[in-house]
Amino acid sequence: MERLKRKIDEYLIEWKKTSTKLPLIIKGARQVGKTNAIRNFGKNHYKKFIEINFALQPQFTTIFQDGFEVNQILKNITLKLPNEEFIENDTLIFFDEMQECVSTATSLKAFKEDGRYDVICSGSLMGINYNEIESNSVGNKEDYIMNSLDFEEFLWAKGYKEEQIQDFYQHMLDLKPLSKMQYDMMLSNFREYMIVGGMPAIVSTFIKNNNFSGILKMQKQILLDYEEDITKYAGGLDKTKILNAYRKIPVFLGNENKKFQISKIANGARNREYLGVIEWLSNAGIVNVSYAMEQPCLPLKGNYNPDNYRLYFADTGLLIGCLDEEVQEDLRNNENLNTYKGALYENIVADMLVKEGYNLYFYKDDSKKLEMDFFVRDTDSLIPVEVKANDNATISLNNLIDKPYYKDIKYGIKLCNKNIGYNGKFYTFPYFLAFLLKKYLKARKK
Repeated sequence: MERLKRKIDEYLIEWKKTSTKLPLIIKGARQVGKTNAIRNFGKNHYKKFIEINFALQPQFTTIFQDGFEVNQILKNITLKLPNEEFIENDTLIFFDEMQECVSTATSLKAFKEDGRYDVICSGSLMGINYNEIESNSVGNKEDYIMNSLDFEEFLWAKGYKEEQIQDFYQHMLDLKPLSKMQYDMMLSNFREYMIVGGMPAIVSTFIKNNNFSGILKMQKQILLDYEEDITKYAGGLDKTKILNAYRKIPVFLGNENKKFQISKIANGARNREYLGVIEWLSNAGIVNVSYAMEQPCLPLKGNYNPDNYRLYFADTGLLIGCLDEEVQEDLRNNENLNTYKGALYENIVADMLVKEGYNLYFYKDDSKKLEMDFFVRDTDSLIPVEVKANDNATISLNNLIDKPYYKDIKYGIKLCNKNIGYNGKFYTFPYFLAFLLKKYLKARKK
């Protein structure tokens, strides 16, 4: 089966061209396609590609025992692989599953200073000890976070071309509604993406079979694999507490306010007992955290409450896999979802925003009956983003734009099941165009 095209492919090509490039660490949750992408790049862009997997080949964890001088490392590798050769300036060394050999991070300074060989490291975000790796490689590496397929990559997998996606973007720039055929087709693709998610193996299976057969089973297996990894890699944290939090995410998303509350995870649970748990789940690439803003004003990063947050699954297909087995069909038919419908659409928009590079923030003020799902920004304004499962009233969005004391807010965005439009106060886009939002906002300010 043809390999899926990924955005990291172009990034790696540009990285190779950089004269001052640093060793690269590609991080990401398990099964998002890291190894496949690096292997494809190495084999197609270097005369020599050498792959070492510390999980499958533990005998290689000893290659750094004699120190970190590059020639000594290469000598130790060839003791185990006597037929390998290293071509200067045309060899990529790929250290996979680096969480099983943290000394790899220490070696990066030597490889950087030596400069004859390119190095890429990768590993599951669950297993990587961030503090240890950062202290061992600070200033000597470049990081890249890889996610599951975003919606644009999903469209590529279905055969859509760049010019077709550019046409959708042009409709946004021109504020020109899509034709009924365009809209219906894209909405159908989007609902498929919500159900399937972006895990490469699952997407490939869906594209190959052209139906949802076997998808739920694959999703449930990844969820079980995550639980297994939690028990394996949680380190000094209480594994039971991480599992408790992880398993409760779908429950809190179904609540009206969606706030994740430690006190409701288990009987007698307290915030101080769960310090580090949410951060661990976020660092592992399992969840996206959205923080409550103290006030709807800039700057975003200096204006939020770290103890008030919502958790979303980092891949919406896996959220679907957590729910009733009938939810796939309910979503396809747009029925029986009731209050959970809003949670699913919020989760997919959160997923899309994070994959565009945004951090997540929300706002809720019960005294003013104000609530906003997300905020992004352009160069000089704060932009509220409201997600509607249906085309409901937008009272909070209007109030945030209209009230004079929200000085940083000049306009807003509504994402819903409705065509492109602008009413003088906020832009309306169908959910499926959210993957183009950052590009649109940059172009709008030019």
